[in-house]
Amino acid sequence: MKRNRASLLLALLTASTLAYGQPSANPDADAQADKKKRKTETSINFGAKGGFTASLFLVSDLSINGTHVEQVQNNYKIGYFASLFMRINFDRHFLQPELSYTINRCNITFDKPLPVDNAPEGTLPEQGSITSSIHSVEIPVIYGYNIIKDGPYSLAVFGGPKLRYIWDKKSKVTFENFNMDNIREELYPFNASLTVGVAVTISRIFFDFRYDIGLHNISKKITYDMPDLQPSPGENIPDKEIRFTRKDNVLSFSFGVFF
Repeated sequence: MKRNRASLLLALLTASTLAYGQPSANPDADAQADKKKRKTETSINFGAKGGFTASLFLVSDLSINGTHVEQVQNNYKIGYFASLFMRINFDRHFLQPELSYTINRCNITFDKPLPVDNAPEGTLPEQGSITSSIHSVEIPVIYGYNIIKDGPYSLAVFGGPKLRYIWDKKSKVTFENFNMDNIREELYPFNASLTVGVAVTISRIFFDFRYDIGLHNISKKITYDMPDLQPSPGENIPDKEIRFTRKDNVLSFSFGVFF
Protein backbone atom coordinates (compact mmCIF):
# COMPACT_ATOMS: atom_id res chain seq x y z
CA MET A 1 0.00 0.00 0.00
CA LYS A 2 2.79 2.39 0.89
CA ARG A 3 4.54 1.51 -2.38
CA ASN A 4 1.38 2.42 -4.36
CA ARG A 5 1.10 5.76 -2.60
CA ALA A 6 4.74 6.54 -3.30
CA SER A 7 4.31 5.62 -6.96
CA LEU A 8 1.23 7.86 -7.24
CA LEU A 9 3.03 10.83 -5.61
CA LEU A 10 6.01 10.42 -7.98
CA ALA A 11 3.68 10.35 -10.99
CA LEU A 12 1.95 13.59 -9.91
CA LEU A 13 5.26 15.40 -9.38
CA THR A 14 6.51 14.29 -12.81
CA ALA A 15 3.30 15.47 -14.52
CA SER A 16 3.38 18.87 -12.85
CA THR A 17 7.03 19.37 -13.80
CA LEU A 18 6.35 18.54 -17.44
CA ALA A 19 3.34 20.84 -17.52
CA TYR A 20 5.36 23.76 -16.06
CA GLY A 21 8.10 23.31 -18.64
CA GLN A 22 5.75 23.30 -21.62
CA PRO A 23 5.18 26.56 -23.56
CA SER A 24 1.93 28.51 -23.13
CA ALA A 25 -1.08 27.03 -24.83
CA ASN A 26 -1.92 30.47 -26.26
CA PRO A 27 1.28 32.31 -27.29
CA ASP A 28 -0.75 34.92 -29.20
CA ALA A 29 -2.51 35.99 -25.99
CA ASP A 30 0.84 36.35 -24.21
CA ALA A 31 2.22 38.47 -27.05
CA GLN A 32 -0.84 40.69 -27.01
CA ALA A 33 -0.51 41.15 -23.23
CA ASP A 34 3.14 42.17 -23.61
CA LYS A 35 2.24 44.55 -26.41
CA LYS A 36 -0.54 46.10 -24.34
CA LYS A 37 1.84 46.58 -21.40
CA ARG A 38 4.42 48.30 -23.61
CA LYS A 39 1.71 50.52 -25.07
CA THR A 40 0.59 51.56 -21.58
CA GLU A 41 4.14 52.41 -20.55
CA THR A 42 4.68 54.64 -23.61
CA SER A 43 1.22 56.27 -23.67
CA ILE A 44 0.39 59.97 -23.62
CA ASN A 45 -1.58 61.26 -20.65
CA PHE A 46 -3.38 64.57 -20.19
CA GLY A 47 -4.23 66.13 -16.89
CA ALA A 48 -4.99 69.20 -14.78
CA LYS A 49 -3.69 70.47 -11.48
CA GLY A 50 -3.92 73.40 -9.13
CA GLY A 51 -2.19 74.55 -6.00
CA PHE A 52 -0.53 77.22 -3.92
CA THR A 53 2.70 79.21 -4.16
CA ALA A 54 5.01 81.10 -1.81
CA SER A 55 7.36 83.62 -3.41
CA LEU A 56 10.77 84.79 -2.28
CA PHE A 57 12.36 87.88 -3.86
CA LEU A 58 16.15 87.80 -4.00
CA VAL A 59 16.98 91.51 -3.91
CA SER A 60 20.50 92.17 -5.13
CA ASP A 61 20.17 95.98 -5.27
CA LEU A 62 17.72 98.32 -3.55
CA SER A 63 18.83 101.94 -3.30
CA ILE A 64 16.88 104.96 -2.10
CA ASN A 65 18.21 108.50 -2.53
CA GLY A 66 21.50 107.02 -3.65
CA THR A 67 21.94 104.97 -0.46
CA HIS A 68 21.99 101.17 -0.59
CA VAL A 69 19.54 99.29 1.64
CA GLU A 70 21.55 96.68 3.52
CA GLN A 71 18.89 94.27 4.83
CA VAL A 72 15.59 93.25 3.25
CA GLN A 73 13.01 91.10 5.05
CA ASN A 74 10.86 88.78 2.92
CA ASN A 75 7.31 88.22 4.16
CA TYR A 76 5.61 85.31 2.43
CA LYS A 77 2.12 85.68 1.02
CA ILE A 78 0.12 82.82 -0.44
CA GLY A 79 -0.46 82.78 -4.19
CA TYR A 80 -2.16 80.19 -6.35
CA PHE A 81 -2.18 78.70 -9.84
CA ALA A 82 -4.00 76.34 -12.22
CA SER A 83 -2.44 74.22 -14.99
CA LEU A 84 -3.17 71.91 -17.88
CA PHE A 85 -0.45 69.50 -18.98
CA MET A 86 0.47 66.62 -21.25
CA ARG A 87 2.73 63.78 -20.11
CA ILE A 88 4.64 61.60 -22.59
CA ASN A 89 5.75 58.37 -20.88
CA PHE A 90 8.58 56.12 -21.99
CA ASP A 91 9.65 53.38 -19.62
CA ARG A 92 10.61 55.10 -16.33
CA HIS A 93 11.07 58.49 -17.98
CA PHE A 94 8.56 61.17 -18.98
CA LEU A 95 8.41 64.55 -20.68
CA GLN A 96 5.75 66.99 -19.48
CA PRO A 97 4.94 70.37 -21.08
CA GLU A 98 2.50 72.53 -19.10
CA LEU A 99 0.44 75.69 -19.46
CA SER A 100 -0.24 77.57 -16.21
CA TYR A 101 -1.88 80.75 -14.99
CA THR A 102 -0.19 81.92 -11.80
CA ILE A 103 -0.60 84.68 -9.24
CA ASN A 104 2.50 85.13 -7.07
CA ARG A 105 2.40 87.41 -4.04
CA CYS A 106 5.20 88.68 -1.84
CA ASN A 107 6.00 91.57 0.49
CA ILE A 108 9.41 92.92 1.50
CA THR A 109 10.11 95.34 4.35
CA PHE A 110 13.27 97.26 5.19
CA ASP A 111 14.62 100.19 7.17
CA LYS A 112 14.89 103.25 4.99
CA PRO A 113 18.42 104.69 4.98
CA LEU A 114 18.84 107.92 6.96
CA PRO A 115 20.20 111.05 5.33
CA VAL A 116 23.96 111.03 5.51
CA ASP A 117 24.50 114.66 6.48
CA ASN A 118 21.51 116.10 8.34
CA ALA A 119 20.05 113.24 10.41
CA PRO A 120 19.89 114.22 14.12
CA GLU A 121 21.73 111.93 16.47
CA GLY A 122 19.57 109.11 17.80
CA THR A 123 17.13 109.26 14.86
CA LEU A 124 15.55 105.87 14.17
CA PRO A 125 15.05 104.82 10.55
CA GLU A 126 11.55 104.58 9.15
CA GLN A 127 10.34 101.34 7.66
CA GLY A 128 9.36 101.03 4.01
CA SER A 129 7.77 98.15 2.15
CA ILE A 130 7.12 96.90 -1.38
CA THR A 131 4.18 94.55 -2.00
CA SER A 132 3.87 92.63 -5.27
CA SER A 133 1.01 90.69 -6.83
CA ILE A 134 2.25 89.34 -10.16
CA HIS A 135 -0.06 87.65 -12.68
CA SER A 136 1.66 85.53 -15.30
CA VAL A 137 1.19 82.84 -17.95
CA GLU A 138 3.86 80.15 -17.62
CA ILE A 139 5.07 77.33 -19.86
CA PRO A 140 7.29 74.82 -18.00
CA VAL A 141 8.75 71.85 -19.90
CA ILE A 142 10.03 69.27 -17.43
CA TYR A 143 11.83 65.97 -17.76
CA GLY A 144 11.13 63.39 -15.06
CA TYR A 145 12.38 60.03 -13.90
CA ASN A 146 10.37 57.56 -11.82
CA ILE A 147 12.59 56.30 -9.01
CA ILE A 148 9.75 54.01 -7.93
CA LYS A 149 7.25 52.67 -10.45
CA ASP A 150 5.22 49.75 -9.13
CA GLY A 151 1.69 49.36 -10.45
CA PRO A 152 -0.41 52.46 -9.70
CA TYR A 153 2.26 53.93 -7.41
CA SER A 154 5.25 56.02 -8.44
CA LEU A 155 7.79 58.44 -6.99
CA ALA A 156 9.47 60.75 -9.48
CA VAL A 157 12.02 63.55 -9.54
CA PHE A 158 11.96 66.15 -12.30
CA GLY A 159 13.44 69.38 -13.58
CA GLY A 160 13.48 71.67 -16.56
CA PRO A 161 13.17 75.23 -17.89
CA LYS A 162 10.15 77.50 -17.54
CA LEU A 163 9.25 80.50 -19.70
CA ARG A 164 6.98 83.13 -18.13
CA TYR A 165 5.01 86.03 -19.53
CA ILE A 166 4.07 88.65 -16.92
CA TRP A 167 0.66 90.25 -17.48
CA ASP A 168 1.53 93.80 -16.55
CA LYS A 169 -2.03 95.20 -16.65
CA LYS A 170 -3.17 92.64 -14.07
CA SER A 171 -0.06 92.81 -11.90
CA LYS A 172 0.25 95.33 -9.10
CA VAL A 173 3.26 96.60 -7.15
CA THR A 174 2.72 98.94 -4.19
CA PHE A 175 5.43 101.10 -2.60
CA GLU A 176 4.62 102.24 0.94
CA ASN A 177 6.24 105.02 2.97
CA PHE A 178 8.31 106.49 0.15
CA ASN A 179 8.86 110.22 -0.39
CA MET A 180 7.81 110.10 -4.05
CA ASP A 181 4.36 110.16 -5.63
CA ASN A 182 2.79 107.78 -8.16
CA ILE A 183 5.58 105.22 -7.96
CA ARG A 184 5.25 102.62 -10.71
CA GLU A 185 7.42 99.60 -11.45
CA GLU A 186 7.70 98.25 -14.98
CA LEU A 187 8.51 94.54 -15.17
CA TYR A 188 10.19 92.66 -17.99
CA PRO A 189 7.33 90.85 -19.77
CA PHE A 190 9.33 87.72 -20.56
CA ASN A 191 11.63 85.94 -18.13
CA ALA A 192 12.90 82.43 -17.51
CA SER A 193 13.50 80.19 -14.53
CA LEU A 194 14.63 76.67 -13.70
CA THR A 195 12.19 74.21 -12.08
CA VAL A 196 13.12 71.22 -9.89
CA GLY A 197 10.82 69.03 -7.81
CA VAL A 198 9.43 65.69 -6.69
CA ALA A 199 6.05 64.04 -7.41
CA VAL A 200 4.07 61.19 -5.85
CA THR A 201 1.42 59.42 -7.94
CA ILE A 202 -1.32 57.08 -6.73
CA SER A 203 -3.36 55.75 -9.63
CA ARG A 204 -4.77 58.84 -11.38
CA ILE A 205 -4.05 61.25 -8.52
CA PHE A 206 -0.71 62.93 -7.87
CA PHE A 207 0.93 65.53 -5.64
CA ASP A 208 4.04 67.48 -6.51
CA PHE A 209 6.37 69.89 -4.75
CA ARG A 210 8.58 72.13 -6.85
CA TYR A 211 10.98 75.03 -6.52
CA ASP A 212 11.41 77.62 -9.27
CA ILE A 213 14.74 79.43 -9.41
CA GLY A 214 14.68 82.82 -11.15
CA LEU A 215 17.49 83.24 -13.64
CA HIS A 216 17.53 87.02 -14.12
CA ASN A 217 16.22 90.37 -12.92
CA ILE A 218 12.49 90.93 -13.49
CA SER A 219 12.40 94.66 -12.67
CA LYS A 220 12.91 96.82 -15.75
CA LYS A 221 12.56 100.34 -14.32
CA ILE A 222 10.80 102.44 -11.70
CA THR A 223 9.13 105.75 -12.47
CA TYR A 224 7.66 108.30 -10.08
CA ASP A 225 6.76 111.95 -9.65
CA MET A 226 9.47 113.96 -7.94
CA PRO A 227 8.47 116.29 -5.11
CA ASP A 228 8.48 119.98 -5.97
CA LEU A 229 11.92 120.82 -4.59
CA GLN A 230 14.43 123.39 -5.68
CA PRO A 231 18.04 122.21 -6.03
CA SER A 232 20.74 123.78 -3.92
CA PRO A 233 23.13 126.15 -5.72
CA GLY A 234 25.40 124.19 -8.00
CA GLU A 235 23.45 120.94 -7.49
CA ASN A 236 20.79 119.03 -9.40
CA ILE A 237 17.89 117.01 -8.07
CA PRO A 238 18.83 113.39 -8.85
CA ASP A 239 16.66 111.88 -11.57
CA LYS A 240 16.98 108.32 -10.25
CA GLU A 241 16.39 107.98 -6.54
CA ILE A 242 15.06 104.37 -6.49
CA ARG A 243 16.93 101.40 -7.90
CA PHE A 244 15.39 97.96 -7.52
CA THR A 245 16.92 94.72 -8.86
CA ARG A 246 15.32 91.39 -7.96
CA LYS A 247 14.86 87.78 -8.97
CA ASP A 248 11.92 85.76 -7.76
CA ASN A 249 12.12 82.19 -6.48
CA VAL A 250 8.87 80.32 -5.93
CA LEU A 251 8.01 77.27 -3.82
CA SER A 252 4.78 75.54 -4.90
CA PHE A 253 2.58 72.61 -3.93
CA SER A 254 -0.04 71.14 -6.28
CA PHE A 255 -2.72 68.45 -6.43
CA GLY A 256 -3.64 66.99 -9.82
CA VAL A 257 -5.41 64.26 -11.74
CA PHE A 258 -4.77 62.38 -14.98
CA PHE A 259 -7.69 62.25 -17.39
